[in-house]
Amino acid sequence: MKNQLHITAKEQETAVLVAVPEYRQTDEKTKEYLDELAFLTETVGAKTLKRFIQKLDKPDMRTYVGKGKLEEIVAYVKEHKVDMVIFDDDLSPSQVRNLERELEVKIIDRSLLILDIFALRAQTATARAQVELAQYRYLLPRLTNMWTHLSRQKGGGVAMRGPGETEIETDRRIVRDKITLLKEKLEKFEKQNFEQRKSRSGIVRVSLVGYTNVGKSTLMNLLTKADVFAENKLFATVDATVRKIVIDNVPFLLSDTVGFIRKLPTKLIESFKTTLDEIRESDLLLHVVDVSHPSFEEHIAVVNDTLKDIQSADKPIILVFNKTDLYLQQREQELKEDNPEALPDISELKSSYMAKEHAPAIFISATNRANVDELRQELLRQVSKIHFERYPNNAPQEGY
Repeated sequence: MKNQLHITAKEQETAVLVAVPEYRQTDEKTKEYLDELAFLTETVGAKTLKRFIQKLDKPDMRTYVGKGKLEEIVAYVKEHKVDMVIFDDDLSPSQVRNLERELEVKIIDRSLLILDIFALRAQTATARAQVELAQYRYLLPRLTNMWTHLSRQKGGGVAMRGPGETEIETDRRIVRDKITLLKEKLEKFEKQNFEQRKSRSGIVRVSLVGYTNVGKSTLMNLLTKADVFAENKLFATVDATVRKIVIDNVPFLLSDTVGFIRKLPTKLIESFKTTLDEIRESDLLLHVVDVSHPSFEEHIAVVNDTLKDIQSADKPIILVFNKTDLYLQQREQELKEDNPEALPDISELKSSYMAKEHAPAIFISATNRANVDELRQELLRQVSKIHFERYPNNAPQEGY
């Protein structure tokens, strides 16, 4: 179905994906990373036709892939009239220029693809300005070839949203002026947001964090009965959404924030200061994890590293393992090979190493509302502790 937010020159743009993993990286891990890149590609409305993989000690400095592999990609792109080639790493300006000369189609690296998704998803004025600033910062060192590259494209499409559509913006000075203006605009937004946050400084603040597409927005809707956009696509949420919740007369604010992802562009993190301030200024984090994903432990590490980057790793955290329904379905299929009568349940997860290593850990299914009451009780326990430390006169005589 055509994405109405993303109108392309053709019915659907086509792409091939390219990765250059290290020799020590397993084929299974390479497939997983390319699956994620394909999901990103699907999110912007393009169709993946083929994947190209070449194991090297490090990517070729000139064209990212070796000469033979590049010839193979060129032949496929020309034969199938492919619209773009998407690389699973960031490319240098010279690599983009050389690849564009050889392939004669749009060359998109991982950062540009993620920026395009953010441009597609941004709804508020703040988020749109943040994305635009990140786009200009990305494009500035690539002006020599990017503007001529974009001028040949017609009708928009993937990586064509936002800046770069008029010839006047080929001037580096104008782009720098745009960056300055966007910074000033974001400073004004930041002052407004700061005043809003200051007005609610007394209330306990909780933020949902996690890898992208783990179900944060679904959980937000479940806990707050809010109508937050939730979809099985990467980065369904870009703007921070804040809602007030009261459990057993204890009030707190819950915010849904942008999902993290491996190789998240540094400039994008910097540009999203306003949104990430919701995390920085939170009293408690709900780290949501897709326990059904084969690399959920790597996802936990990516989120923890990002929290360190934004100076938020020392906050109290409740680890929420979501999508237990999918995990148990997978386990049932595994167990049936040895025992057709086997029926795993959530108690298996509660007694697992995951629960012991990541305490406090709660196992839920936001979609099926399984074990959500236990999450609410743990949330109430930790929020109450913070709330009554802040307002000791309000604490019940029995204590918490």
